Amino acid sequence: MRETPRAEPPQPRPHRALAHTAGASCSGTPHRSDGRPPHTPRGARQPDPLGRPGTTPPVPGRPALFSALVALVVVTWQVLVHGPLARLDERVSRSLVDSVPRSLSELASDLGNMTVALPVLGCAMAYSIRHGRRMAALYAGLAMALVPLLVIPLKEWTARPGPLEPWAQGYYPSGHTATAMVAYFGAAFLVSNRLIPVAAVLTAVTGTGLILRGYHWPLDVLASIALCALPLSWPRLAARTGTRDRTSMNEFDQGSRDSNIVE
Repeated sequence: MRETPRAEPPQPRPHRALAHTAGASCSGTPHRSDGRPPHTPRGARQPDPLGRPGTTPPVPGRPALFSALVALVVVTWQVLVHGPLARLDERVSRSLVDSVPRSLSELASDLGNMTVALPVLGCAMAYSIRHGRRMAALYAGLAMALVPLLVIPLKEWTARPGPLEPWAQGYYPSGHTATAMVAYFGAAFLVSNRLIPVAAVLTAVTGTGLILRGYHWPLDVLASIALCALPLSWPRLAARTGTRDRTSMNEFDQGSRDSNIVE
């Protein structure tokens, strides 16, 4: 009895036209001749900043900024009226002040000094400019310049006394926390997203040191974190936009080289 021959899978043709192999991985491999991505969603995804296929996390949008604004408004209102949240804040602070050696809390709080935080941001801005991301560096500098414009009016308006100096005023919100957060997170956005956890740790250490040393109430630190959500969105958005622009330019250059080869 004659057996029915099994169908063989299609084999790539070894002598295909050069125009049909532009952008293909090897000669004879089926590939779109116009260099366009396939019609599948995965094929149209752009590489991340490190060149690996996939997408990067989205930039925090309006919901995150709105939540930060709501938290800032609520905390500021409680401080102004000396509400229950402010009274709880003061009790917690008194139990925490000097709970660790002052040398450690002083060292941690110094991370928010201008002399420490600004050089870090400056080096990251220089790195960003050197790699062609001038707009992102500009936004990072503007975000830092905006810190005193946001913090000082709130200090004057609330006139909150300090934990260890009740006769003094202007402790709300914490300027050192705002400086540390904008400087370290701005530097991370400009250099690499892998540094964002480091920026978060440095900001948390700064705020914790200010509380444990008695320089600020906990709500002062929390208000600064909420206040910095808006200026920090600028350098991050600019850095991601610059990454997409560079990726598009690289793809355009590669397409131009492939076209020249075909011609």
